[in-house]
Amino acid sequence: MLLIHNGYVKTMTCADIENGAVLIDDNGKIAAVGKDLKAPAGTTVIDAKGNLVTPGCVEAHCHIGLSGTPGVWQNSDINEKSDPVTPHLRAIDGINPRDEKLTLALRGGITTACIGPGSANVVGGTFVAIKLAGECVDDMILKNPVAMKCAFGENPKNVYSQVAKKAPVTRMQIAGQLRELLAKAKNYAAQKEAGKNPPLDVKLEAMTPVIKKEIPLKAHAHRADDILTSIRIAKKFDVNLTLDHCTEGFLIAKHLAKEGYPAIVGPFFPGKSKIELQNKGPHNVGFLHKAGVKACITTDAPVVALEFLPLCAGLACKTGLPYDEAWRAITLTPAEIMHIDDRVGSLEVGKDGDVVIWDSDPLTAVGAAPLYTIVEGKVAYCAQNLK
Repeated sequence: MLLIHNGYVKTMTCADIENGAVLIDDNGKIAAVGKDLKAPAGTTVIDAKGNLVTPGCVEAHCHIGLSGTPGVWQNSDINEKSDPVTPHLRAIDGINPRDEKLTLALRGGITTACIGPGSANVVGGTFVAIKLAGECVDDMILKNPVAMKCAFGENPKNVYSQVAKKAPVTRMQIAGQLRELLAKAKNYAAQKEAGKNPPLDVKLEAMTPVIKKEIPLKAHAHRADDILTSIRIAKKFDVNLTLDHCTEGFLIAKHLAKEGYPAIVGPFFPGKSKIELQNKGPHNVGFLHKAGVKACITTDAPVVALEFLPLCAGLACKTGLPYDEAWRAITLTPAEIMHIDDRVGSLEVGKDGDVVIWDSDPLTAVGAAPLYTIVEGKVAYCAQNLK
């Protein structure tokens, strides 16, 4: 067992606990959270020395492991640019767990990440939620699949009309291809449900969990009109949806609140590299939260290095997102949006023992860093080990 005591514990669900403690059992699950916890003889004890103790941070949308170092084509497996509609692709078949970005993320306090294809394709394939500590992807999986990637706007237009010289050329065709796939998938699922056993179609088979609302469409959309198009399609086909990036969400925040779909917002930097990014910035999350939209923060790593996720939360906090909501935006809220909150995102009895002890508060102190990153009760990173 592992006992972390004498810390300032932020559970993300209850009031903060000064001089608090977290007890993790031999199965890597949280056994108790509170004050003056007693542990059996032989328990490993870590003294937090009054430092901040939080759940491991959760990233809801990134591509690490699919793009290695150095960043050459041999290491690039984010986008399959041969076909704009590839729902049968799976992130788990491309993730390299030895990508140094996973190790750096652990050193930054991130313990869970949802990883999947990029936004070159209208439909790109499935995301997987994994723990970042491990040597084999199959042993690191928390939930698979966790979402189906689709994309609107400039990226599919650029890859296929400008580079591949084929459809989609316009936003209309992007929406049309997605509608066509969903219509075929709905019919395919209905035939199987009726026992008609249609010929196997791997693309439509991969879309079945979307049609059954077991996983959401994970919609890459920056511009306000693209965000609304994704919602129009999701409502038409009665599927679940997350609004990923949602860069101009603040312009239509009240409408998004009425529709009720959650937003995964970011990245906030580096620069405005595309026309559809002209309105991006950390202020977006605060506007969405104030309007009543359930919103979390993403780095879109490797666009922004994943270890800077807490820094992004700090920027959002400084531009309008309340402090406690900023913390939840990188822990519990992404876990809830991706439906993995039964395992991660908060310090609660029965959840995974993913805990970070910080040398200072990363939302308020530039240069703050973990002293310990613990994954399922095991120390995955200790700052002292690097000295």
